Amino acid sequence: MKTLQFREALREAMSEEMRRDERVFLMGEEVAQYNGAYKVSQGMLDEFGEKRVIDTPIAELGFAGIGVGAAMNGLRPIIEFMTFNFSLVAIDQVINSAAKMLSMSGGQYGAPMVFRGPTASAGQLGAQHSQAFENWYANTPGLKVVVPSDPADAKGLLKSAIRDDDPVIFMESEQMYGDKGEVPEDEYTIPIGSAKVVSEGTDVTIVSFGKIMKVAHAAVDELAKEGINAELIDLRTVRPIDYATLIESVKKTNRMVVVEEAWPLASISSELAYMVQRNAFDYMDAPVRRITTQDTPLSYAPTLVEAWYPNVDQVVRAVKDVMYVS
Repeated sequence: MKTLQFREALREAMSEEMRRDERVFLMGEEVAQYNGAYKVSQGMLDEFGEKRVIDTPIAELGFAGIGVGAAMNGLRPIIEFMTFNFSLVAIDQVINSAAKMLSMSGGQYGAPMVFRGPTASAGQLGAQHSQAFENWYANTPGLKVVVPSDPADAKGLLKSAIRDDDPVIFMESEQMYGDKGEVPEDEYTIPIGSAKVVSEGTDVTIVSFGKIMKVAHAAVDELAKEGINAELIDLRTVRPIDYATLIESVKKTNRMVVVEEAWPLASISSELAYMVQRNAFDYMDAPVRRITTQDTPLSYAPTLVEAWYPNVDQVVRAVKDVMYVS
């Protein structure tokens, strides 16, 4: 094992796949000369050259479309958005072209490509730069959606995403790029669609994914101090969702709390609540509880950021609520 920052794990994944497969290339704003807006692609231009690490104008719709065309013609592009907030400019190419190409062409053309970059809030960046769109893209047939929470998963899942024959939305966090973690030194991939049981427990199942896993981890630790043994599951991918792992956990714990950085309406947690209650109703001792952001655009003021964002106390209270303890 070796210790890597989140950004370094992503860089290793891309570089290893570009060495393995000459069809893979990286394209986006500031990915080449500037070494990436968050230094994820640092040094890649020097190794792979300007034909495979390509700077673009500030024109997401344009370079996303170029990527789709390249994928249709046999290449495997990695399209980096400086933030997924900017992917809204390119969403027609992502949803109406990449996601639907295989179906609309009757299997003649696919779009094996990765759209990657940071998602959700990153502090005081204002309402237009603080949005989580995992559930938007997960609602689209034809896409796979990956949201890793640590460097090891980031590397293994990104390698799988680059090799996948479907278009993959790979969502990171600006606030995680400097996070460090243990990463295997040997070649490895992680299957898309497989959740991870981070810690086993018997009293309640806590489910989360991405950056908000930090809140879930802290809540598990707080609950342990009070003698509550929580099982923690990291979804890792939100399309496809590993329902089987969740349902097996709920059959054991009989309770579930979902923690998600997203607006509450039509969120991933909404889907999980339905599927678990639909398939494990007879095992449940309490309704599923969800912890989400507040149902408003995120304000700039730090006090409002704190009030908007899910926190440990909310998770602890929700767990005690489903356990009927005070």
